[in-house]
Amino acid sequence: MSDDAGGSGEFHRIATYFAPLARGADASLGLTDDAALLSVPAGMELAVTADTLVESVHFIGDEPADELAQKCLRVNLSDLAAMGAQPYGYFLSLSLPNRIDDAWVAAFCQGLGRDQAEFDWHLLGGDSTSTPGPISIAVTAMGLVEKGRALRRSGAKPGDAVFVSGTIGDGFLGLLAVRGQLPYGPEADTVRRRYNLPDPRISLGRSLAGVAHSAMDVSDGLVADLTHICVASGVGADIHAPAVPVSSAAAELLAGAPDLFPDILTGGDDYELLVTGPEEAVLSAAASSGTRLTRIGAIRSGAGVSVLDGDGQVLQFVKTGFRHG
Repeated sequence: MSDDAGGSGEFHRIATYFAPLARGADASLGLTDDAALLSVPAGMELAVTADTLVESVHFIGDEPADELAQKCLRVNLSDLAAMGAQPYGYFLSLSLPNRIDDAWVAAFCQGLGRDQAEFDWHLLGGDSTSTPGPISIAVTAMGLVEKGRALRRSGAKPGDAVFVSGTIGDGFLGLLAVRGQLPYGPEADTVRRRYNLPDPRISLGRSLAGVAHSAMDVSDGLVADLTHICVASGVGADIHAPAVPVSSAAAELLAGAPDLFPDILTGGDDYELLVTGPEEAVLSAAASSGTRLTRIGAIRSGAGVSVLDGDGQVLQFVKTGFRHG
């Protein structure tokens, strides 16, 4: 893990807080060299993804440092899950302003360590630098998947069932809670935690590799992300809105604010898996993962995504999901 901040403080942080996170990963070379050395086992492919989270854009800035670290890893782990890959290792690049002290860094690394233990992977390298701007955290994550079995967006076929894991909407509602835009209470606390600590569906993705026809994670919003699959696959899709699963906390919040339901379908930050494929085969393969999978619609010929209400009428949306600037 290199340093371009100049000064012993950053080297001290690397040796004290980050090098222990690389122990047990031979590829990291103990974070003492200019690069890591990776070997991909025979018959496997390396899935690589990268995300950057910037203060005041992707997170508020007052989150506990350990939870922020876990979220940074988990949004990348969700991408690996969507490819059916097993986590292997990650690179971390941190740009930190001078107001960040060693106590914050120590807590941040504690969060990294918790998710390294839970998901059985290691820090392999990266970069640490100072900045006059906001905190910026860039993670490049790698996973291993058997050759020819990676899940892709481009394999959806007419007749496929459309499934989503877990529940949808807690991410959007959690953002409202973080911003103080929801009534205080246990439901707001629940969705806030879901927003800060998404649950990457690694086991589900692994079980569906080579079985599902297409998959991706729900980050930009359910409707927008299914549209991504449809565009990549050259198909269309119908979603039945009443079938979209929501948590008990979200249901309670929606009961008091039903106008938020369209935002549940388009808000994003759920990090659940959106999957298409033959219903029986997908459900059978997913059963071993212990993750709830709900059928919410079907793939059809044509183009575009239609969202249908309980009477089969097409719903109209002002927006379909989050767009990067």
